[in-house]
Amino acid sequence: MSPVRRTDLDLLAIDVIRRNHDALLDALVQVATHSAAVDEIRRSIRALAGAQWELAQNRPAERDQLIVFLPSNNVLYSYVLFGLVPALYCREVVARPSSRVASTTAAVHRILSADPAMPRPTPVTLAHASQREFLTRHRDADVAVFTGQPANADSVAASLSPQTLLLTFGSGPNPVVVGPDGDPEQVVPDLLRARLYNSGQDCLCPDVVFVHRAVAAELTERLVRSVGRLAVGPRARPDTVVSALTYPDVLPPLEQYLEQHARYVRSGGRVDRDRLLVEPTVLLRPWTADVQPPEFFAPVFDLVEYDHAGQIRAWLESAPQRRRGMYVSVYGETGLPDGVLGTSVVLSGVTTLDVEDGNRPFGGYGIEANSVRRGDLVSARPLLLSAELGPAGQALRARPSGAVLHA
Repeated sequence: MSPVRRTDLDLLAIDVIRRNHDALLDALVQVATHSAAVDEIRRSIRALAGAQWELAQNRPAERDQLIVFLPSNNVLYSYVLFGLVPALYCREVVARPSSRVASTTAAVHRILSADPAMPRPTPVTLAHASQREFLTRHRDADVAVFTGQPANADSVAASLSPQTLLLTFGSGPNPVVVGPDGDPEQVVPDLLRARLYNSGQDCLCPDVVFVHRAVAAELTERLVRSVGRLAVGPRARPDTVVSALTYPDVLPPLEQYLEQHARYVRSGGRVDRDRLLVEPTVLLRPWTADVQPPEFFAPVFDLVEYDHAGQIRAWLESAPQRRRGMYVSVYGETGLPDGVLGTSVVLSGVTTLDVEDGNRPFGGYGIEANSVRRGDLVSARPLLLSAELGPAGQALRARPSGAVLHA
């Protein structure tokens, strides 16, 4: 490994991103709103700025090859988290773009790697290949990172060498709970910011909001007024909050969901297939114990009334939600004081976007949300690649009781 890559890549990359800010922004707004793209650039710089602190904390062992299945959102940020930062301690990083955003990922890679300040050869190699070809070519990689559907993660794991360490990053419902002491004036801006990040096209966006009956009417009214004032327009326009969706396959199941729950729609509910545009929508539904919120990837606020904290606790501890647990944001509900509920990490009075930090472990304890695997051993916990490759991660995997956690 060349000294310049190990010691200076993080600082060089920050300069490269800043120097190519406008070109990166132009590339990113092909799949993200202007505000999300700007935020992504800022988060990328922050993750690179914290890279040396992260490595000092976790002391990852050097590895020969890391392969990465990049996600279809947060194109630049994912390239930084799973490519440039690991290049500080991995001799070779090979990344496969998601087919959904392959051209945007290629543009970001081209902009960064073409800058004269970047080391040669480039720290990250982009591989345009099918999943099968990619796995066949790199099945013996030291480490693999997969972002995507849990079923696909199982398929990837089965195709890799038993010696390969695999980190999987899926998704979860990330519910928000607004209790009887929750202040709608505070909560509604947080909900808007979290649910509408990139028009709702992010795995951290909350897919369900549990709101106590005592504050449900006021919160719903405030939310309906707020979504009615949202700026709808092209992704590249700085003031746009809601834009056309990037992924057409989101629309059919969403339309079906809205049709099934049409009687609960309080605002919006219309879908324009030709323009890939979903009107900002607010639903308010009565409590049912079998609530199964889909991953909307759209500007939809799915509110569910509840009567007491025990209902939320039971829901989070049910088998389906234990598998999906990432985060749960709690506002004004004293009946949920725990640090972890089921497999979901509790955030008190803040959203997932407020706590996400590229230099710290991410996620919860749900096996479908995030896992670390080697052969038949599977554990679920908040993940950070450098931590899993350091002494702490090795010690956790060495525990006999750690073979399967929160399955």
